[in-house]
Amino acid sequence: MNNIFQERRYLLGLDSRRLNHHFTDCLIIGSGVAGLRAAVEASRFGQALVVTKDSPTESNTFYAQGGVAAVLSEGDTVESHLQDTLIGGAGLCDEPVVRVVVDEGPRRVRELIDWGAVFDSDHGHLVFTREGGHTHSRIVHAHGDATGKEIARSLLAAAGRNPAIELMDHTFVVDLITDERDRCRGVVAWRKDHGVFIIWAGATVLASGGAGQLYRESTNPAVATADGHAIAWRAGATLSDMEMVQFHPTTLYVAGASRALITEAVRGEGAYLIDRNGERFMPALHPQAELAPRDIVSRAIVQRMEQTHSTYVQLDCRHIGRQTFARRFPGIYELLESFDIDVGTTPIPVRPAAHYMIGGLKVDMDGRTTVPGLYACGEATASGLHGANRLGSNSLLEGMVFGARAGAAAGAEAAGRSNAAMGKLEVAIKRSERTPLDITDVRNSLRSLMGRNLGVEREGARMTESAEIIDFWARYVMDKTFTDPVGWELQNMLTVSRLLVASAMRRTESRGVHYRLDHPQTDDANWQCHLDVARGRETELRPVQTPKAGRAASR
Repeated sequence: MNNIFQERRYLLGLDSRRLNHHFTDCLIIGSGVAGLRAAVEASRFGQALVVTKDSPTESNTFYAQGGVAAVLSEGDTVESHLQDTLIGGAGLCDEPVVRVVVDEGPRRVRELIDWGAVFDSDHGHLVFTREGGHTHSRIVHAHGDATGKEIARSLLAAAGRNPAIELMDHTFVVDLITDERDRCRGVVAWRKDHGVFIIWAGATVLASGGAGQLYRESTNPAVATADGHAIAWRAGATLSDMEMVQFHPTTLYVAGASRALITEAVRGEGAYLIDRNGERFMPALHPQAELAPRDIVSRAIVQRMEQTHSTYVQLDCRHIGRQTFARRFPGIYELLESFDIDVGTTPIPVRPAAHYMIGGLKVDMDGRTTVPGLYACGEATASGLHGANRLGSNSLLEGMVFGARAGAAAGAEAAGRSNAAMGKLEVAIKRSERTPLDITDVRNSLRSLMGRNLGVEREGARMTESAEIIDFWARYVMDKTFTDPVGWELQNMLTVSRLLVASAMRRTESRGVHYRLDHPQTDDANWQCHLDVARGRETELRPVQTPKAGRAASR
């Protein structure tokens, strides 16, 4: 990577002695399912502070529609969920991690119910649906298509009842602070009414969410700008599988409107895909048809759009019926109505959009990163659960399981460690001699570039061109000192985009969500492994964990 990404340590040039200081036992960055669940667990050991860059509900969790995959239905088994996840992950899942998540998942769902979460039920029994890649109906959902909203509501309520949990909203984390031993000691943060200040913590949990805003077309909210990935990279953390970005096959395509998710559960209820000529195409491509793994469905849609010279395909729900659809998916029905789309008579125009960042911080079973004092959970991590293609509705499950694990481990560490301020904070910033580029223009251009060249299909020459273009922008953006989140977000987006491109160029095969037109075959002999990257080091290949390797590691 270009040296400009290696040189910078903090993204602002201020004298730390003049800044305000805040102290807490355990700091949690992010208010999605993983962050809130971590806060609840960490609060058992001491004070927990949750910081979030926008309002507490502005997270990928809040907008999650489909549900939570958990073995709670009659006839389902942990082994079945395990195998479905391994198959979906295309050979890159760490099996010991998958087993822990699917085994602990049902307990975490019941725990949420005990805390007040209301999932859809019929006469007192949970109602389940099925999504792509699952062989059983094991997806629990809330209010039809508002599962994430209900989970966020119940966790925020639990946090609000807990005097040991404090929530600080509209607070942007600029960078992590590490001491002379490279231990994380807290963060440099910014708030409009406070300016820049420092939060010192005995332990820090990074649960900052995803990176969907790297792409022009995404289901993610505006806050998903890969900040957690970038600040961890700058602090020296190891990141893994950064080339793995999942695209959701079915997002509403209306010219001029932002892409809205049409949950996979719609296909689980019987909807099917047709092209502009009305031809259904998935049954001929995969035994599970529309319920094939997401990478397969997304590529099929892209290829069918190319074959039919169309900008979208259609999701046909007419046979489901208007009333049934409105009752099962009230939020989506209302959205479609706002665009004058009648599901009883008209198929829904859809196309793939960036949805979930599989790559992220390398963590162990308790969410520990490679930086002492720093833990991570949720979409900001590469836990080994999802492999090369996340199975639908496994992400909220991961957030619950690893949020609890990371929160417990971080809380225990913070309870025995001082959170006192460091005597000196050095800021490595050189004054820029280059003319600044227009931030908004670079941001829009970057998102378009990533969509064209690092999307559902990729090719070596175009990725090489992308790296050169990002390096050019970086020379005029990464060397600047900004004073608000607009500039910091762009620097984070450039950093993570460059990491993504580098990893995608390195993996010369096709696997799961990473599909290369110039290397279309899967190469298990050379590439059934994780790609680990860290600042100042060459990319390293790490074997996938098998059950035997997992047992050995645990000893």
